[in-house]
Amino acid sequence: MSVEGAAGGRPEHGVIHDIGYRHYDGPRLGRSYVQRSLFAESLKGSYGLGRAARTKVMPMLLLAAMCVPTLIIVVVASVTGGAELPVGYTAYLTQLQVVIAVYVAAQAPASVSRDLRFGIVPLYFSRPMRRVDYVRAKYAASATAVFVLLAAPLTILFAGALLAEMPLGEHLPDYLRSLVGAALLAVVLAGIGLVIAAFTPRRGLGIAAIVSVLLVLAGVQTAAQAIAVEEGAGTVAGYLGLLSPFSLVDGVSTELFGTDTVLWAGPPGTVGTAVFVAVTVLLVAACYGLLLRRYRRVTGS
Repeated sequence: MSVEGAAGGRPEHGVIHDIGYRHYDGPRLGRSYVQRSLFAESLKGSYGLGRAARTKVMPMLLLAAMCVPTLIIVVVASVTGGAELPVGYTAYLTQLQVVIAVYVAAQAPASVSRDLRFGIVPLYFSRPMRRVDYVRAKYAASATAVFVLLAAPLTILFAGALLAEMPLGEHLPDYLRSLVGAALLAVVLAGIGLVIAAFTPRRGLGIAAIVSVLLVLAGVQTAAQAIAVEEGAGTVAGYLGLLSPFSLVDGVSTELFGTDTVLWAGPPGTVGTAVFVAVTVLLVAACYGLLLRRYRRVTGS
């Protein structure tokens, strides 16, 4: 390669200068390492860890809102010497649906909406990461973050029951069953939240949309079930639990795992249980598929 000299018009040969940068000679860790790293960073980001202080405020306040009442319940149970907790494990989560919905609404857009809005997603795919890796990492991180929110108060209740010398043989199975139900609820809510957030790149719109969907469906389901029970339509009341993800998972957990419930009605019989399980599986699969489709369009692949 040559260029014309600036002064004498003589051709000058171009020179490549070695300025000391070293090539990377270490191991290539590949897609699985990138996926695990994205999962870990997304999970920490769900609670503002490793980020600015203002990002920690909302998730930590919501986590406190979930846990503080259980601390009060534990103290009261210990002082009064009660033989059992005043509220069941799964029933406690049902009564705090608003807090859970707000957390999902705040966390899901923070996980995916900013990547879409600021065009960060193509940078992920410039590395050995495929869209399925991105979706898996984000889905797993979101579900794990929601599970932490649900499992923390349940663990406090269980620890309080043991400190109050309540029967371990009674509380341990209930606690473990409630954790399984919490894990299932976390997977369902994370999927719904991520799908809505992925199609609404603006974070504010995503938060409003997720809160509206989760709380409106829960309100409609509760009112409709109450009316059906009052009218003596027990079967209809049971199937109305399909309207809300909270009551949907509650029905599955109650029938399959034996958790407690505070709903008006559960799945009607064996057929109803099968329908609830099938709808839950289809809902999770649909959320996963919609996320894959969404990111196929974003990456143009």
